[in-house]
Amino acid sequence: MTNLDPAVVSRRFGGQADVGHLALTGERGVVLPAFTDHHVHLHLFDEHALAARGVAGILDLGGDPFALARRAVHAVPRPGYAGAFLTAPRGYPAGRAWASEAVIRTVTDPSRHPGVAGGAGTAVDEQIDCGARVIKVALNADAGPVLTPDLVTAIVAHAHDRGVPVVAHVQGAGMFDAALQAGVDALAHAPFTETVAPGAIDRAVAGGQIWISTLDIHRDDAQRARTARENLAAFHTTGGRVLYGTDLGNGDLPAGIHPREVSGLVAAGLDAAAIVTALSDPWPFQNPVPGVCTFVPGRPPADDRELGAWFATASTVPREEVTRDEP
Repeated sequence: MTNLDPAVVSRRFGGQADVGHLALTGERGVVLPAFTDHHVHLHLFDEHALAARGVAGILDLGGDPFALARRAVHAVPRPGYAGAFLTAPRGYPAGRAWASEAVIRTVTDPSRHPGVAGGAGTAVDEQIDCGARVIKVALNADAGPVLTPDLVTAIVAHAHDRGVPVVAHVQGAGMFDAALQAGVDALAHAPFTETVAPGAIDRAVAGGQIWISTLDIHRDDAQRARTARENLAAFHTTGGRVLYGTDLGNGDLPAGIHPREVSGLVAAGLDAAAIVTALSDPWPFQNPVPGVCTFVPGRPPADDRELGAWFATASTVPREEVTRDEP
């Protein structure tokens, strides 16, 4: 076990890491910025346990925009959302048991004029008017028809004109390149069906593209797991911005910091400080979740391969409930 010396903790976990104790119990541990799960689906799980298990912010990447807009406002976990999947007729995720018609909008026309049936502008405007912080497009060539390049370009351009980034589900041959060509801002998953060429990774990093990890959803498919991990490792090594995300709601995943997802980040070459950065990045918000921090009790393990289990003991606490320990 490593020391709880503040200088040691800061060197390992990044400049915002500190050592402190809970004011009520005196329990000592490591104090970190608030954590966000950047890929969840709120209609598929109960989020009320998340804060007690270390998640202060969530980004829903596919749901009913009207139901999301009507949700009660609460501070923690702070919600951001995309609204509906924008996809081609009969395209992913159509036909999935978890994807009702309410979570899908088909786009058939690149028009950016308001009110055009099937128009790119109409679909984007609806999500943003319902409070969307991002727009989600589905580019899954393995599961049916996909949006044509002119449609994706129109969606991205309209979203950008309204100040909102675009996230893509990229799956199948050529889909990463299609997203990159269209100027998609973020990937909902580290690419898992094809190895991304080094030159394409260079262009993605240079363009500021973000990748959300979701490595553990491939735990039952060794080939996809390896492809996702190796792509993410190359992206990270090249300087890419990696965010922690789990696809919570998709299968049997824990509501809280997911130890296997953290372990996957370690396996992809992220050190402790990079993992904290991936967990605490407030994107698509500009600022961290206000008023709270992450408290992880006890001493961190010396071996990064054990960080997943340690982070899974984290909780979100008000900043005033944590007292900084003097060196």
